[in-house]
Amino acid sequence: MTSTAASFTTKELMATFISHQVRDGERVAVGAGLHVPRAGILLAHMLRCPNVRLYLAMTFTNLIKEPKMEPFYTTYDIRPTKWAEAYVFHEDFQEKPRFISDTFVVGGLQIDKFGNSNLIGVGKDFKHLTFRGPGAVGTTSMAHYVDRYYLFVQSHDKRIFVDKCDFISTVGWGQGGADSRKKLGIPGGGPVYCITPLCVMDFEEKSKHMRLYSVHPGVTVQQVVENTGFELIIPSNVPETPAPTDEELRTLRERIDLEGMLRK
Repeated sequence: MTSTAASFTTKELMATFISHQVRDGERVAVGAGLHVPRAGILLAHMLRCPNVRLYLAMTFTNLIKEPKMEPFYTTYDIRPTKWAEAYVFHEDFQEKPRFISDTFVVGGLQIDKFGNSNLIGVGKDFKHLTFRGPGAVGTTSMAHYVDRYYLFVQSHDKRIFVDKCDFISTVGWGQGGADSRKKLGIPGGGPVYCITPLCVMDFEEKSKHMRLYSVHPGVTVQQVVENTGFELIIPSNVPETPAPTDEELRTLRERIDLEGMLRK
């Protein structure tokens, strides 16, 4: 079913794209801070993946029959506990990250052409950073043990997409090459897509160099190139990122994003 809605926001578009990456029957971590990935995961669950087991605020649950999502803001927010079917011990989270989730979404202050990302800070001297980030906050472990993960940022410019990260908190494809993670002894499937407000990018199969996968409606290939700090691989044909369907928009707005965070 295609979308006939008059309009949708870029955040709703990105959430919809993320929703199509979830597979039924998986365990999937639902973050509290990133509204777009959270909405995408919940959208997948409510429309296509009824058997997903959600890791939500230190609990496991299934929300397929929940008519509307009550807002929550942090991993330790007490409100989601009303949905809990099982609690997760802290040592399980630390020692067995694969137990928590099969896939994951990672943000970044900087991301390079091989999908390595930096949440530590910007600057050459770690003692005197120009800008201090939140730190790895668990992404190092989670992204290295899950089956696959996705990069997500809320802006797209040359400050974020750099030729080389000042620090690396999550290794993507290292120095490049399909066997790069194996050479480094890093488990997990690595990053699949990088989702931004301008486009979606993937990684060329042999080199693992970042490649333009699709552009969002109204965005040109040139705009993406001009706002990326390294040379992207540009295919001869770059499609437009698929728009949300009416059902997807309705589910986002009436069941998931009740506060309208994706419409701001």
